[in-house]
This record gives sequence, C-alpha cells and structure tokens, in this order.
Amino acid sequence: MQADQILIIIAAYFCLLLSISYLTGKRDSNQDFFIANKKSPWYVVAFGMIGASLSGVTFISVPGWVQDSQFSYLQIVIGYFFGYLAIAYLLLPIYYKLKITSIYEYLNIRFGTISHKTGAFFFFVSRVLGAAFRLFLVATVLQYFIFDTWNIPFELTVTFSILLIWLYTFKGGIKTIVWTDTLQTFFMIAAVITAIYILNNYFISNNINYLKSDAFKEYSKIFFADEITNKKHWLKSVLGGMFIAISMTGLDQDMMQKNLTCRNVKEAQWNIVSLGTVLIVVNFIFLFLGALLFLYAEHNQIQMPRMDGQIKTDFLFPEIALNHELGIPLAIMFVLGLIAAAYSSADSALTSLTTSFCFDFLNFGKKTNVSQKKIRKNVHVGVSLLLIIVIVAFKRVLNENVISSLLTVATYTYGPLLGLFAFGIFTKHSIQDKFTPAIALLAIVFTWFLHNHSKSLFSGYVFGYELIIFNGVFMFLGLYLIRNKTQ
Repeated sequence: MQADQILIIIAAYFCLLLSISYLTGKRDSNQDFFIANKKSPWYVVAFGMIGASLSGVTFISVPGWVQDSQFSYLQIVIGYFFGYLAIAYLLLPIYYKLKITSIYEYLNIRFGTISHKTGAFFFFVSRVLGAAFRLFLVATVLQYFIFDTWNIPFELTVTFSILLIWLYTFKGGIKTIVWTDTLQTFFMIAAVITAIYILNNYFISNNINYLKSDAFKEYSKIFFADEITNKKHWLKSVLGGMFIAISMTGLDQDMMQKNLTCRNVKEAQWNIVSLGTVLIVVNFIFLFLGALLFLYAEHNQIQMPRMDGQIKTDFLFPEIALNHELGIPLAIMFVLGLIAAAYSSADSALTSLTTSFCFDFLNFGKKTNVSQKKIRKNVHVGVSLLLIIVIVAFKRVLNENVISSLLTVATYTYGPLLGLFAFGIFTKHSIQDKFTPAIALLAIVFTWFLHNHSKSLFSGYVFGYELIIFNGVFMFLGLYLIRNKTQ
C-alpha cells in the first residue's frame, strides 16, 4: 500500500472522530469534560475500555513479542483478571462513596495534602511515560511506513499525531472519549480478526497444517513452570499481572475516570469485571496472530524489519500487512486498527492528565467557573506539549520491545501508589504526611537495588513483573515507620 493511500484512510478516520467530538462536545462544560455528567452506560464504557487497555502496544508489540516470549504474556493477563476483581470490589466502592473526581483526592482525605500530591505526582509521571510509550510505538510505525517516504522528520510526525488527538478532545473530554473508544475498540479487534482469517486462508491454500507444526507449538507455549528463577515463571507472572492491573488500572486516573462516569458503583463493577474477562480472550487472539505472523515470515523468508540498524519485531505486523501480497482489505484494516490503537489510549491519557493536574495541583474546585474553563484548556495544551517532548526523547533512548519496557517502568512508578493506597485501606493509622515523598523515593531506590542484585542475593533469582509487589511493600513499610504512634 502506498503512503498517500494510507494517509487518505487516516484522514477519513479522523473526520469520523471529529464528527463524534462535535456531537458530544456541544456543551463544552467541565462536568462533561471530567465525568461525562455521570450518564455513561456501563456496557459502552466496558467495550471502549478494551481498546484503551490494549492500545497500540498490544496491537503491534504483543504479536511481535511472541518470538522471544511465546504466549507467556497470557500468564500476566490471567493475573490482570484477579487484579480487576480487587478493583471492582475493593477500590470502586471507596471512590463512589467519596464522590471524588480525581481518585488521588482519597489520599488527601486519608493522609493529607502532601500525600495527595505525592500520589498525583507518581500518577502523572506514570501516565506521561505510559502514554508516551504507546504513542511512540505508533508514531514510529507511521514514520517508517509513511512519512520517511516524504522525508518528514519524526518530530513533525509526533506533533501532528498529538495535534489530531487534542483537536477532538479539547471540548468534550471524557464524554467524547467514552464514545470514540467504542469505535476504536471495534476497529482494533476487526483488524486482528481480519489478519488471522487471511493468514489462515494462506496456510490452507498452501497445504500447511500450521497448528501441528513444531514451530507453532514452540511459539504457543503459555505456562512456564520449570524454574522459579525464570523471569517468565507462571506464579511470578500471575502475581505480577494482578498487581500491575491493580496499579495501572485501579490506581490510575486515566482508567478510573471512565469508570467514574457510570451511573452507580454496581454498573462500574459490571464494567470492570467484564473487561477483565474479555481481555483474556482478546489477548489470546493477539498472541495467536503473532505466531501466525512469524510462521508466515519464516515460510516466505521475510527479513525482520530494522530501524536505526536494530531489528524491530514490533514492526513485523505492519511489514506483512502493508508490504506483502495478502490483499488490500488487510492493509486497510491494519491502518484503521493502528490509528484506532494510537488514539484509544492517547486521548484518554490526555484528558486524565488534564483532570489530575487541575484537581490535584491547582485547587481547581475553588476557582470560579470562568477561571476553571480557562485553566482546563491551558493545562490541556500544556500536557499535549509535554507528551510531544517525551515521545521525541524516547526515540533517542528506547531499544527494547515496547510492551516489555512499559511493564518494567510500571513496576517502578506505580509501586509507591500501590503502597499508599494499601496502607490507607488496610490500616487505620495516620502518618506524618511531610515524609511521604521521601518514603516513596526510598521505595523506588530499594526496588532498583533488589532488581539489579537479585541474582547474587538470591542464588540466581531474576525478578519479573512481580517486582511491583516489593515496591509496594517497601512503601507500605516506610509509611508504617512514619505513622503517628500516639494512636
């Protein structure tokens, strides 16, 4: 598919998003922007959150990860499900009872202003990095397959991508996103199913029984139970996935902001439990696609794509969809899925970061209505510029598979949030609030030390994503040390 054809598809899709934005953003009110006036149907939120949870990282990076990690990622996704149960029946009732807009307001109520701002800070850093990871992947794909053809610099590609997202979210905010995410989820899943259908037909027409091949069996291994020291061991992956889900969804303003637009806590719980169930099935489909892509590449002797001299397995899906003879329908659906993946996570990140900064750092609730709208729009622009800067910086430093990098960073940045909320929920202690930032930093330092010296300290043990649990425990113990002992 030619670069100009891809650009036409992107333009058409963007016009559709703008139409939805126009219909949902007519009022341009703060209530609609931040909580959609609490009128979102839970099933619409749940379906849209599938796309937001998957994002461009899952769409491209999960299939590309199969070569190195087989289907072991499914162990983490099973852990997600148990994490979602904890979110539904432990965290959501608290958020709805307190009637808060930013979930970090809970920390202010429970501990004090400094703990509140510490939690909000770690969310802000986590979400900026997470959104940047996701957009970086999609922007590099667009650069590689479209804009390099016209000698357009990567920085301009990123700026263009963020500008499009800003345009359709600056009025409607979360109300627009609840509805655009449903569209984006549909196109992402449709693209993957189309790819599987076409690749399956290719193997059948060439009399290849790939399901019985040794290569497919090697790629499709799910559970790793041989050695507990292995980073991919099932128990470590399930536990890590569980606490990553609690942290990256339940303690994340981006994901919870959508849940808080539901009419009541019961509907929000239905939303989150159904999401956890569906994600297992959907991620299995993505992994299955990854195995088919590598088998197709081997059968046709397709070289792995390279960028800046390095092999990029993340680019295998776009390489096969756009540059090989599998038909225009696959190319079109891939482009739609790719753009949907880009927008489904980035648009909500832009809105949630705006929400958090307004409510957690600027005392938004104490401003007049006129001032609130002006502040909201200025912050929205500022967050957009920040994302551009971080994504451009990633191009200089990021070498690993993107989903692996994303989950690794999450174990560091979400750990303090996990410890803060756990201490607030499971103890009755108040704390010396002024020491919370120092405890959070120490928890990260101890986690880094543990991660980098585990082989020598624990007879070859290598930490996987369960590292986030230890980060949270360090934070919890630190808060216990600064508790008010007069209680």
